[in-house]
Amino acid sequence: MDITKRFAKRVKEARLKKKLSQADLAAKLGLHPTYISQVERGVRNMALKNIEKVARALGVRPDKLLR
Repeated sequence: MDITKRFAKRVKEARLKKKLSQADLAAKLGLHPTYISQVERGVRNMALKNIEKVARALGVRPDKLLR
């Protein structure tokens, strides 16, 4: 599995663990829910700055999302 798909899977897992919808996470980040959907499906690459923001919003370290 490539890094984009692994990242997508981990973002979704962390989001569900926090009981957040894609819309909830998007609102916390100031992003559109469609963007979060694309990230979770592995069709969009996030910039490192956004990876850090997502990790912070989910309460995890960025490296946990990239393992």
